[in-house]
Amino acid sequence: MASVLGMLEERETAARVRVEGLREEVARLAGVLEAAEIELDRRVIAREELVEALAASAADTTAVTEAEAETVPAPVPGSIVPPWREGLPVTVLAPDYQRILGVLDGRRPAGQGPLKAREITVQLGLETTSAKVEGVRSKARRLAERGWLLQETSGAFSVGRRPVAVPDAGPSA
Repeated sequence: MASVLGMLEERETAARVRVEGLREEVARLAGVLEAAEIELDRRVIAREELVEALAASAADTTAVTEAEAETVPAPVPGSIVPPWREGLPVTVLAPDYQRILGVLDGRRPAGQGPLKAREITVQLGLETTSAKVEGVRSKARRLAERGWLLQETSGAFSVGRRPVAVPDAGPSA
């Protein structure tokens, strides 16, 4: 019978060691859980603060954008050819359009006459294939329609700025 009692005592000791080990593990995990909860709370607060700040910034930006939109619509550089008006910089135009204006502006001080699309193409250093010439002609025509250039009846283009009436835009000059 002593051996059965000894076996029970050994099992009890093993169970006690196991319980103690699990208590230590629970204590360690409780510390890890507490640290994780603190980190989660910090991140939730940071996100909420960011959302509030972005909402306030968006409201300010919307108010400023609406005020700017009421005055003068800002063209996106290179996306369109806006109608010319006093004070509008050439930089609102795409680089190809700026180069065409540059070629014709370079002729102004010498008092030279207007250029045909083929001549502008040559001045730009492009091949004089019909596709290139037509591309330059199309761009120059668009500049003339929007008041950046003057187009002669002969189809030649020269420097000259004139305000262009834009529907629903009010006075353009």
